[in-house]
Amino acid sequence: MTTASNPPPSTNESKSFAETALTLGGKSADEARRMGAVDKADDQVEALFAPQYQTTASPAHRAVWDDSGVPVELFAFETVPVPPAVSKVMNNSLDVVRRARERKALHNAEGKVTNELLQELAGVGYWGLLVDKEYGGSGAPFAAFAPFLTQMATLDPTIAGMASVHGCIGAVDPVRTFGNAEQKQRYLPALANGTKLSGFALTEPGAGSDLTALRTRAERRGDDFIVNGEKLFITNVVPGRTLGLVCLIEGKPAVLVVDLPAEENENFQLVKYGLYALKHTYNRGIIFKDFRVPAANLLTPARGDGLTIAYHGLNLGRVALCATAAGSMRIMLAEMLPWAKFRKTYGAAIATRELVRRRIGRLAGLITAADALTSWCSSLIDHGYRGEMECIIAKIFGSEAQKEAAIELLMKTHGGRSFLQGHMFGDNVHEFLAPCIYEGEGEMLGMAFFKSLVKQHGTEFFEPIGKALVAAGIKKPNLSSPAHLWALRGPMTHYGKWMLAHKFGGRKQPTLPPMPESLRKHAEFAVSFLNGSALEISGTMRKHQLALADRQCRMSELSSRVQTAIIMLATSLYASRQHDELVRTAADCICQDFTRQLTGRRPDDKYLRTVTKLGEQIADGGFSPIAGVPQGEILMRYES
Repeated sequence: MTTASNPPPSTNESKSFAETALTLGGKSADEARRMGAVDKADDQVEALFAPQYQTTASPAHRAVWDDSGVPVELFAFETVPVPPAVSKVMNNSLDVVRRARERKALHNAEGKVTNELLQELAGVGYWGLLVDKEYGGSGAPFAAFAPFLTQMATLDPTIAGMASVHGCIGAVDPVRTFGNAEQKQRYLPALANGTKLSGFALTEPGAGSDLTALRTRAERRGDDFIVNGEKLFITNVVPGRTLGLVCLIEGKPAVLVVDLPAEENENFQLVKYGLYALKHTYNRGIIFKDFRVPAANLLTPARGDGLTIAYHGLNLGRVALCATAAGSMRIMLAEMLPWAKFRKTYGAAIATRELVRRRIGRLAGLITAADALTSWCSSLIDHGYRGEMECIIAKIFGSEAQKEAAIELLMKTHGGRSFLQGHMFGDNVHEFLAPCIYEGEGEMLGMAFFKSLVKQHGTEFFEPIGKALVAAGIKKPNLSSPAHLWALRGPMTHYGKWMLAHKFGGRKQPTLPPMPESLRKHAEFAVSFLNGSALEISGTMRKHQLALADRQCRMSELSSRVQTAIIMLATSLYASRQHDELVRTAADCICQDFTRQLTGRRPDDKYLRTVTKLGEQIADGGFSPIAGVPQGEILMRYES
């Protein structure tokens, strides 16, 4: 991948679709080059996967563009049994945290998860779940690991998040996927047994979403790299930990595996700050001054560079975030129910009120959809798919659902008590909101989703048009001009054939599996919406042409609607395989909500009866997803 220190491509032919569009759209050469660099990094990640598992073969992409129609079979996978050895590690890990909760020993004097608990978890194999067996780990399938994080999050979301940091975006995934044999043997056993707990140092004070702005550099001197720079917002960092460090080496992004010293020194200082979120784990910055790292710690992927390594782990982290959100929302629902039964207004418990019952039903729907996305995306990864688009959907939905659950459902049901110290909302509101930023801010990721969705279509049909305009010296095409039409005759004919085939040829209707009728209609609606989206998206590209890169609001809106239809399809298929009738009803209710998002219709009385009846039934008990979830005190003690 190229960065600001590299010269721009010398010809139009060497530019990517993104660079061509941005340059022709009037962007500066620097911005076009930076976006082109990101585009190239994405191509490098794609090259890690076999063609049948790349983005264009993914279910989300094919659902919009594939002539054969929506590949329904890729939106639902049968649940794979968890291997007994893996299940034992998971159950033992849950028991460790459960016992620590009972004896109120989760946190140290600073309010952070205790080192004793981290080591006790290490003793039962918690940190090695995603490490291969040959290196002392469990080799857990990701489709088992992700829903396990949901279980762990019902006991403690921070501990669930730390497993994601360590295994998905920390040092485990980079070394496991990109390390050589010597690096794997040197690091993975210690990462598996908890001797080395890890994090990932990517963000900088001036580099967040724009990773082409990296400034931390490493210079080779003999057998070492000398690192200088500053990193920010690193979760799970204390002296002695292991980090995957993204830096520039000879102007290109690279990843070094860094073992931090046991204490700060003149070459390594922690930047400590007050952070409202992540309050139960250490999140700090680091300043490196002539910090030495052995050259043998450089990860060298067969293709790509350091951003290739970073992007690979982020997909796992995005699914893990959705899984953890599903656990946090379970805690919220479990906290709402006893309060709703206890709290009375005008002589009746608020659990009998329609508005509260609707909140309960809505929250059950959000949980079910998050479970569906967790199951679907983790299975895709296990089947070998890159899963970029699907994992983005899971991340955005999981974080936004958790935010809604906390603000609109939990807080409003508990009223003013929500803001008391000691209440789960007041104590954790920042924890509930911050995931909207983690692993990429939601709307930015939505545009990344849209870019992945349109990239092939743009490359095949619109890039040739752009290049023809450049060759003809035309900056603003006018289709009423015979000269312009003549210059564009080749690429326009190719595009016209595609458009006519899609407009009049139609797409095949998939065969849905056996489903309850209420869920089948939602799956059919989602398929119908996705079948019609290609022409709308292509029409938007045609309307805005080279200026589309500046139409962020339009891209975000289109992206959101496609994502909603995909969530709807995944949720309806997932729920149809569940045996709990309340889970199926929750899926029906949330899918009706999705339908109204896409159509603008108002809720009818039938829907309101269904969702409030669901809330009533859940309040009476029996909703399996929250079985065994701990509940807090109804009237907790006042704290000052």
